[in-house]
This record gives sequence, structure tokens and C-alpha cells, in this order.
Amino acid sequence: MSIADAGTPSRYTFFATAPLYLGSLLAEELDRLGLAGAVEARGGARFTGTLEDGYRACLWSRVANRILLPLAQFAAHGSESLYAGAIEIPWEDHLTLERTFAVRFDGILAGANNSQFAALKVKDAIADRFVRRCGRRPSVDPDRPDLLIHCYAFQDAATVALDLSGGSLHRRGYREEGAAAPLKENLAAAILLRAGWPAIAADGGDLLDPMCGSGTLVIEAALIAADIAPGLLHQRFGFLGWSGHDPAIWARLIEEAEIRRDAGLHRLPSLRGYDANPSTIRASLANLERAGLAGRAHFERRELADCHPGRDGDRGLVVINPPYGERLGADTDLPALYARIGTTLKERFTGWRAALLTGNPDLGKYMGLRATRMHTLYNGPIECRLLHFDVDPRYFVSNRPRVLAPEERGEGAVMLANRLAKNLKALRKWRDQQQITCYRLYDADLPEYAVAIDVYQGEQRWVLVQEYAAPATVDPRDARRRLREALSVIPEVLEVPATQLFFKVRRQQKGDSQYERLGETNRFYEVAEGGHRFLVNFEDYLDTGLFLDHRDTRRMLGELAVGKRFLNLFAYTGTATVYAARGGAVTTTTVDMSRTYLDWALRNLELNQIPTVGHEVIQANALDWLRQVEGRRRFDLIFLDPPSFSTSKRMDETLDIQRDHVALLRATVRLLEPDGLLIFSNNLRRFRMDLEAMPELDIVNISPETLPRDFARNPRIHNCWRIRVRNTPLIT
Repeated sequence: MSIADAGTPSRYTFFATAPLYLGSLLAEELDRLGLAGAVEARGGARFTGTLEDGYRACLWSRVANRILLPLAQFAAHGSESLYAGAIEIPWEDHLTLERTFAVRFDGILAGANNSQFAALKVKDAIADRFVRRCGRRPSVDPDRPDLLIHCYAFQDAATVALDLSGGSLHRRGYREEGAAAPLKENLAAAILLRAGWPAIAADGGDLLDPMCGSGTLVIEAALIAADIAPGLLHQRFGFLGWSGHDPAIWARLIEEAEIRRDAGLHRLPSLRGYDANPSTIRASLANLERAGLAGRAHFERRELADCHPGRDGDRGLVVINPPYGERLGADTDLPALYARIGTTLKERFTGWRAALLTGNPDLGKYMGLRATRMHTLYNGPIECRLLHFDVDPRYFVSNRPRVLAPEERGEGAVMLANRLAKNLKALRKWRDQQQITCYRLYDADLPEYAVAIDVYQGEQRWVLVQEYAAPATVDPRDARRRLREALSVIPEVLEVPATQLFFKVRRQQKGDSQYERLGETNRFYEVAEGGHRFLVNFEDYLDTGLFLDHRDTRRMLGELAVGKRFLNLFAYTGTATVYAARGGAVTTTTVDMSRTYLDWALRNLELNQIPTVGHEVIQANALDWLRQVEGRRRFDLIFLDPPSFSTSKRMDETLDIQRDHVALLRATVRLLEPDGLLIFSNNLRRFRMDLEAMPELDIVNISPETLPRDFARNPRIHNCWRIRVRNTPLIT
């Protein structure tokens, strides 16, 4: 039975396939294209129309995968009935002997173990019909056929159709063939349509993608805003090899699309894509040129922290497809990334709209923004959520739990308050004697209240509360209630206003997370320690810039540095350098890979009136720098405090301190003077020093004597050794 409308051979029923959950959006799009009766159906949308309407769908649909022209539908209870139904179709009306064909099969068919077998039965039916009627058969080309035939079976019924698109319409033609990409073009278009981009662009709004990858979202946004048919770049349409093809109709549609494109290019809004990876920016620019849009959108290497509207007062759409883990590495702290995205939106894009695609909608909670809508989409095999935001203070939410009134608190809150008061009293004499103003007051002393509480004193008192991630055995609701109780009593006991209490969730550092920003406030506070002045930041980073557990180590370095040439490797914010310089070091060299932390170190040096002459600051991967300067530099005193594990975009190798400490220590001592001293520290709790592998070194564990009193409850918080080359005098 033919699917064409009876009595009206010039009208057909077409079927447009779509990715999962996009059938309704596709039907809406087809309706806007003027295609009659477009309705959502299983696997896509159905519409009726003329041959021109089918061509128009191929040329203009941004969402569809394929446009199919069904030829017949029949009962198919197995492979033989599939063959019997297919051989009755008048294939000679659709295909000539000189053209090639191929068959694709989807669905479930009784007696057919796989799709290849079912496709083979249809192919045999086509070939046998040609042999019977024409004496020979057309050739099969599985890779680039002139005519692609699609067969679908479901619930004992089969539909055989011509694939007018000839290949998936998501392949617009502007991406390099074979290049991997995390987002197909039609999914990118669907995201933009769901986000309301056509209306935003029509009103002159801008578009920004701060994590643009290969630029697909920006380029699809340009095609939409400029009214450019996505099929203009499509390489091969299936109907071009069909006997029923009407070249005049197709030529007329192409001419119309080109006129609309030329007019639309003159009204493009600002379109920008940023990414921290320079190779993806190069790919974006190449894709933009292949799309015929060179110069029509702007791509630039830029960190998320540097993303902002082009001009004050600009409005539009921020669209983001953050990594699901692969692009930033499996160890990336994705909650911190989402928090940074939220902070960037709230601080710089108020008045804009935003759309974010995520494979884990729970991560959206870290953004501090309430989503106004949500759609379910699939990115390949990954079920995702498209979160929509109006970046407006009405929808801003705090990541800090609600503070409880006294009558809402349980007995545990009273216990915690008593413990804090007890700790304050116990540490008071020690703090006064040692002139300590920044210290740890509480470190999960009561297991039910798993937080660390640090006090920082400057012109004001600030309190940093860090919640340890609760184990899976703890009910999240109980953990949340206890945290609310803790945040309720801490300001009262310590007599600080809520504006001077800061809260973070503490997670184990992994990968290059020691360089990950959590926020973009750029608020620094001056504190004092041991007669020195330092800047700390409570909001933007995992750590504040001042490791309190290294307090005694820094003091020791200051005492050892008199008259010495001092090297600070993996220097962080340069606090050890300040101690060494003010302690009497003749020169200091400060090395770190992060420009952010080195700038912070320079501010600390300036704050303590340490001159730049004789005190150099070097941005470099410490591992590379050690190799470069071997044999050319010597130091009397070296402080080596590497992260437990490190990898980043600037490193060609990873550092695993347990695995690599022997090689790292040997490379470092080669920079020591014969009577020089190395102080080696790390925070890997299960670290084991391989003494047998380094018999040439005299290694003394000084962890206990460098552990401050306020960290005595947790003696494994850091490890510290005094190291020298054997047969040289011990420096004390």
C-alpha cells in the first residue's frame, strides 16, 4: 500500500527523524516552515506536503536528523514477509540501473538477529525485482550510495522509505570530517531554540559561549540569527540520486535561501566564543571559515574568569556546554567549576538569559542560581538537562545553609557552642605568648559536626568554616541540619557578624584543582603572622593563601635563612619567601607555575617592604625549571612544598608525590651547595618516604616539631623533613 495520499500523487506524507526528546521541537519548527499538519510522532515528526515541502525540510530543518519519504507500509512478521513486502514496491520508478543504492534498517523484526540481516533481505528484494523486470540489477554502494533506502520495523509492521537527506542532516559541512566533537550541530541548534535565541537575536541581543570548544553553538547561533539555511553547506542530499527528483524546484529553493542569507548577514548581532584551550579556538576559527562566516563571529582564548559582556548595558544569551569530566580530566572538581560559572553570571551578566547543558543536574545547585525552566535532552548516550536561567537577583540563591534561630537548634548545637568556648579558652595563653592571630579553633572535634573552623585576625576578625564532605553512610538531611546549627552558633560564640563568616565545602584536592578558582570576588584581607603581613582570600580559591599548618615551618625557615641564598619551589603565595627575606636571606628565588599566585606573592613581598632587587619571582613548571637550571644555580636553603598530585594545561607531565618524590628530591638537592639544607614538606596523609632509595641523603623527619599546637588533634595534616647530602655538617 502506498503512503502517498490517494488521488493526489503530488502530495506525500513525510517523516522527519529527530534525537530523543526533540520530536515536539521538530514539529514546531516544521510548522514555522509552513509545512502542513506537522505533528510529533514516535522518533520524530510527521507532515504532509508536496515534493517542494520535502525539499524545504531537508534544506531548512535545524533539528531533524533525516527527512524520509515513505513508499510503503505492510505487515512484517519476519524476514520473509519483509522480503515479500519490499519486492512489491515499484523500485524501477525510483532507481535506475546506472545508480547505486544501499539499505539501512532500524527496529525489531522477528527472525532477524541483527539489522544487517534485515537490510540484506530488503536489498535482495530490490535486486530480484530489477532482475525480473530489467534483466540485471543496480550496484550496491554501502558508503556513498546514490539512493539511500530506510526500513523501519515496529510491532509486526514495516515501513520502507527513501532517505531524502542521504545522510544525517546534523552534518552541516563546516566541521572537519572525522573530527571529534562533544555536541552535534542539530543538538546545538535545539539548545538555542529551546533557549529562545531566535527572539533574542531579532531584538538585537548578543550571544556569548564562555566554554565554546570547537565553536558549534556560536556558529549555529549565527546561522539562526542570519536566517541561513543549515542545508546550504550539506554535501550530498539523497534525493539527488532519486528518479523522482525535480531539479527546477530544488534550484528555486537554493536561490531563495541564498537571497535570505545575503540579507541576514547584514543584521547579525555580536557573537563571541571563548575557551581556555588554544587548539579549540583554532578549530573554531577554521569551522567558522568553512561555514562561510569568517569575521562574522569572534573567537578568542580566554579563561572563564575573564569573560564579560562586550559593553556595559549589553544584553543577550549566555549558552554553556560545560565538560562532563573528560575535557578537564577525570579528577576535576566539577562542583567548583559550576560555582565559578554561577559567580561569573551573577556578577557580570545580570539582565541576561543563560542556558546550560549538563549531564548531572545536581551540579546546577552549585551555581547559586535558580533555574526557571528545564528540558531533557540526549547528548549522544548521555541523558542531559538543559537548565534555563534569568540572571536576575530574584533568582540568586546562597550556597550557605540557612541559619537557625535558637529555638530551632538541638542539643548538639549547645555541645558545639561549649566546645568552641572551651577551645578558645585553652588556646588563649598560647596565642598571646606566641602572638598568633590566625589559627585553627576547631577541627571536627565532635564527629557529628564535621567542620574545620579557622580564625583570621587583622583589623577585623574573620572566620572561615569548611565543611568536610560527609561519607555516604550519613543521611544528607542530618548533615545539612547539623551544618545549619554550626553556622548558627559559630558567629555567636566568636562574636563576629555574618558578613565576616565565610563558608566552603572542603574536598580532597585532585588534579590541578589547587589552581581552580571557586569565585571571582577578588576580595583580599590583610592579616598578621609572626610580625609579617599577608593577604588572604576567603572566597575565590580552595585555600586562603596562608597555610596555617605551615606556621612553624615558616618560622623555622626565617631563622635558617640568615645570610643564605633561598629557593622556594612550588611557592604558592610566597609566604615562606617573606619569612626568609625578612629573616636575613641575601637573595630569594620564588618559583610557581601559576601567574595568579605569583602576583599574589609579589603583593605579599611589597606588603612587607621587601625590595625587588635580589628577590626574583619566576613563573615556571617547577619540574621543568629544575632541569633547566641544573649545574647553573646553587642555593644554601631550599623549601620544597609540592602538591600531592598535579597536572594542568601548562604541564606535559603529571606529578604524583608518592610515586615521584625520589626523583624530585634528587633533582632538587643537585641545586644545593655542599653544606646546603633542603626542607621538604607535603600534605599527603599516607605518604611514605623511600629512605632506602636515597642512601646518599641524610633525611630527618621533623614533622612533629613543625606541627603547630592548634593542629595537634590531626598530626597527619602535613609531613616535613630536613634533608642534606651526606658527609656535610648538619645545620641546626
